[in-house]
Amino acid sequence: MQKGSGGADGKLAAIMLTRRETLAALGGCLAAPLFVGCAESGPEPVAARMLQLPARRRAGPDGAPEESELLWKAAQTAVIICDMWDRHWCLSASDRVAEMAPEINRTIEAARELGVRIVHAPSGTVDYYADTRFRERILAAPRVEPPVPIEAWCYLEEEAEGPLPIDDSEGGCDDDPPSESEAVWTRQHPAIEMKGEDVVSDSGVEIYSYFAQQGVKNVALMGVHTNMCVLGRSFGIRQMVKLGMDVVLVRDLTDALYDPRDEPYVSHERGTELVIEHIERHWCPSVMGAALMSTAISV
Repeated sequence: MQKGSGGADGKLAAIMLTRRETLAALGGCLAAPLFVGCAESGPEPVAARMLQLPARRRAGPDGAPEESELLWKAAQTAVIICDMWDRHWCLSASDRVAEMAPEINRTIEAARELGVRIVHAPSGTVDYYADTRFRERILAAPRVEPPVPIEAWCYLEEEAEGPLPIDDSEGGCDDDPPSESEAVWTRQHPAIEMKGEDVVSDSGVEIYSYFAQQGVKNVALMGVHTNMCVLGRSFGIRQMVKLGMDVVLVRDLTDALYDPRDEPYVSHERGTELVIEHIERHWCPSVMGAALMSTAISV
């Protein structure tokens, strides 16, 4: 997880403080830091909830960052949580996942309350959830023919995006010595809760069909690892972009699998940043998790 994100606790505290101050000033009109208007009476309609997302992209020959604002209907938006397993074969990666999991949980808790759909995608472990309503719900969605084939894995497209900015050819584990790769995961990290209308799947076909059923057009990807599964899975960034979805990466709730002993010989945190910059330049914008925790009323 990137350092310097401020942490979800601090973001949530700031949001709640501003809410209290605004309520006091406006005499009870529903408001929040990213609200741009308020209803004349009563709570805002679910259909009117808009996510106001400050998004960062990179353009031009120098890849300079550019800021813009996305307005997404919360009811047409989903979060996909990629491969946040209970354990990882790389011990340092497992530690970073454990640190990130509570922050992801706080973010999706707020997003869920706003009407955002939550898709848990702990690849290779969905059988753990076979008899749950979260698994049954997505299996019940009618299959929809996608506009392009959904690949089992979307590999690096070097002609279009160039090479990745980090060398992960040896697995990217920064343990000392590096641990051996093996499937040690059994479920999603228990700090990330499944609730309400959430679903669980590791299939791009299932997830796309569910999105079609629910009218989802916008997707926010979070989880691990940015240089591998977040980009390459059948539900990952490359595939979702090819399917015509509007996609963002949640940059403070992700991590790369990178060893600073490999090129370009930078810190782990900087290695993650380099992959995020690559995604911002070639695939989709990135946002901060706090942007998914409050809404602006459509006016």
